[in-house]
Amino acid sequence: MTIPPSHDAPASRAGSGRSRLGRPAPAACPRAAGVGLKADHYREILDTRPAIGWFEVHAENFMGEGGAPHRYLTAIREHYPLSLHGVGLSLGSAGPLDRAHAKRLCALVDRYEPGLVSEHLAWSRHDGVHFNDLLPVPLTVEALGIVAEHVEETQDILGRRMLIENPSTYVATRDEMSETEFLVALARRTGCGLLVDVNNVYVSSMNHGRDAAAWLDAIPAELVGEIHLAGHAVEMVDGEALRIDDHGSRVSPEVLELCGRFLDRVGPVPTLIEWDSDVPPLCVLLEEASKADKLLLRAQAQAAMMGRAHD
Repeated sequence: MTIPPSHDAPASRAGSGRSRLGRPAPAACPRAAGVGLKADHYREILDTRPAIGWFEVHAENFMGEGGAPHRYLTAIREHYPLSLHGVGLSLGSAGPLDRAHAKRLCALVDRYEPGLVSEHLAWSRHDGVHFNDLLPVPLTVEALGIVAEHVEETQDILGRRMLIENPSTYVATRDEMSETEFLVALARRTGCGLLVDVNNVYVSSMNHGRDAAAWLDAIPAELVGEIHLAGHAVEMVDGEALRIDDHGSRVSPEVLELCGRFLDRVGPVPTLIEWDSDVPPLCVLLEEASKADKLLLRAQAQAAMMGRAHD
C-alpha cells in the first residue's frame, strides 16, 4: 500500500529509495498529522498500513542494540517517515552535556534517518543523579547560555538541526524573561527550531493564569518545525483546578481551537497526536489525527488564498 501524499506535502516517503549504505533513504515528515508509535500497535500497523503521515517514537526506548523493538521499527520505517523525540538529554542541566547520551542519539539518527529530531526545554540530571521527570528550566540569561551551549553541542554531534519543545509547568520560577522570549532567543542563537506543544501551552497558561493565545502569537512562524497535541487531566487542589499534562485522553476542544488558530497563522507543519498513558486502540489515535488533518487542510487553504506557499 502506498501512503497518499498529504496536503501538498513532499511526495517522498520512506521506502521510496535506499541510501548507498543500504538504509532507508531519508524521508521528511509531511505537513500532515502523525501519531506516537506504541508497541501495542506494531503488528496492526504492519498488517493494515493505515493512511497516516508519519510516526514519532521516544528515542530512549530504542537505544539498545537489537531485539523486537528494533525489528518492528525497521519494518515500519520502510513504509513511513519517522520522528525521534528525546527525553533524556537534560539540556537545561548545569555542567557539561552528557555526550555519551548524545552519541547514542546520534547512532539512532544514523540508523533510522528520521525526518525530525526533538528534545525538551528541561533538565533531569544533576551531579550524576537522574530524575524520572522533566523539570523546568529557570528563564534567566544564565540558563539561556547553558541551554544554548548544550543545543549547539548536540547539533554538532548529530550533524543536523534539532527542535526544542516547550514544557508544561506547575510552579512559578524566578524568571528574567518570558518563556517565549527564552525560546525565540534560543532558536536565534543556535539555529534550532521549535516544537510547539499546544497542549503544554494551554496547561501551563491555565495553571499560571496566563493567555495561551498570546503565548502562541509570540512565536515567529519560521521557527516552528512541529506541533504536538495531547490530552490532559484536571485535578482539584485546595479548591482550584490544576491541569496535568498526562497524555492519557483525547485532545480537548480548547486545545484544538488554539491549534487551529496557530496553524492559520504559521501555516501547516507536521502535527503529532501524543497518547502515552491508557493507550487506546489504534483507530482512536487515527480519529484524533483526522481532527488535526482537518485543521491542517484549513491552514493550507487559507495560506493558498493569501498567496503563501508551503512546499
